[in-house]
Amino acid sequence: MSVCSLSAWAEVELPAVIADSMVLQQKTEVALWGTAKSHSKITVVPSWSNKPYSTVAGADGSWRVLVATPVAGGPYTISFDDGKKKVLKDILIGEVWICSGQSNMEMPVKGFVNQPVLHSGEMLMDSRNPRIRLFRLERALSRKPESNCKATSWEEAGPMSVKEFSAVGYQYAKILEEKLKVPVGMIMTTWGGTVIEAWMNKRSLEAFPDIKILTETDTVKINKNEPTVLFNAMINPLVGYGIKGMIWYQGEQNRVNPPIYDRLMAGLVKEWREIWKSGDWPFYYVQIAPYGYNDKLGPAAPLREAQQKALSLIPHCGMVVSIDAGEEKSIHPANKTVISQRLAYWALANTYGWEGLPYASPVYRSMKVSKDTVNVNLDNAPNGLTSFGKPIDAFELAGDDKHFFPARARIVSRGIQLLSDSVRAPVAVRYAYKDWVRADLYNTEGLPVAPFRTDGW
Repeated sequence: MSVCSLSAWAEVELPAVIADSMVLQQKTEVALWGTAKSHSKITVVPSWSNKPYSTVAGADGSWRVLVATPVAGGPYTISFDDGKKKVLKDILIGEVWICSGQSNMEMPVKGFVNQPVLHSGEMLMDSRNPRIRLFRLERALSRKPESNCKATSWEEAGPMSVKEFSAVGYQYAKILEEKLKVPVGMIMTTWGGTVIEAWMNKRSLEAFPDIKILTETDTVKINKNEPTVLFNAMINPLVGYGIKGMIWYQGEQNRVNPPIYDRLMAGLVKEWREIWKSGDWPFYYVQIAPYGYNDKLGPAAPLREAQQKALSLIPHCGMVVSIDAGEEKSIHPANKTVISQRLAYWALANTYGWEGLPYASPVYRSMKVSKDTVNVNLDNAPNGLTSFGKPIDAFELAGDDKHFFPARARIVSRGIQLLSDSVRAPVAVRYAYKDWVRADLYNTEGLPVAPFRTDGW
């Protein structure tokens, strides 16, 4: 039964995400909403302040209030009264994040069939923590924006809840709870094998006239990669819920259209922030990992390049580089811990103000050619580079003939020096610019160099 169809009842009805055991974002104004009898007065009273917030339901029964939250703590209660009182219990105040994207974000701690998550047993053994609360949406599709979703209830972290939850999202929440010493709520809305267009709404796709959006009455069978259908069913029901930010891991399925992916990504973030009406909350995302693709979607390197370009288009964002954390034979790398840690570096340093914490991977800045030698300079490597004793063999050089050959790489005081016996007059450099590659070059803080190319071929 939908939320709207319940509006004729006398008792206040709430969407699935507003429920017992939820976590509300601290030190802000959070939206609470639902339905009640048309034109009825609704009074909301949180136990942390005992301050009443009142509003009147519209003709359709919908209502919404903004409630001020204190510093982290709890548990608290919230009462909703339109003549018949409903009370939510065991509510914590802390930090709230959304994790979204396709299968590498969806991959649960228990792993997929025959595809493990590294250290999953240890994670589950250590998972009991009432200060971490998890909310997981079920898969759903819709051609119209939905007001509610099907989901698990808000659950305390423990083996049963954690094993089904995003391994990246859960570990990120665990790190934040440990480091910030506050409750953390994580909302998971994911679906494997999906394109970014499905997670965007109609308005955010207006800048892309070639992308067709079907109407509600269209008779074509709905599918998960149809534009807007995941936004409508799995994002819109959450819009306005108080969050600190979002983590995102998606892109493999968009290898078909890398030339526009950076703008699609920027459009998604811009629109989500606008409709949330909560300012430019941080958006941290993962660059897709190396993998030996054998399909017709297209190469991965241009998509990674588009993901890096998005950094300059999206305010208050950050990108985790995973070029060292892939698997040639599995599109779902088992090591999700390193991804969660790198996402947490971004959040702790940029969102929570931890000074001195490294978070940004080295990225290409410039190159200088001297006869047969190329010197490459990188940003975000203040203390230099290292391969931790492994060969540096992901560099390639090309001359005017545009044919790339492996290059010998040597770390020097100001970057990387490159030579190739097959390229006597180099003009272009590529680093890890392939579907599958072993890339083991880092800054001394252990963050991998982002893949790049200097050519536009």
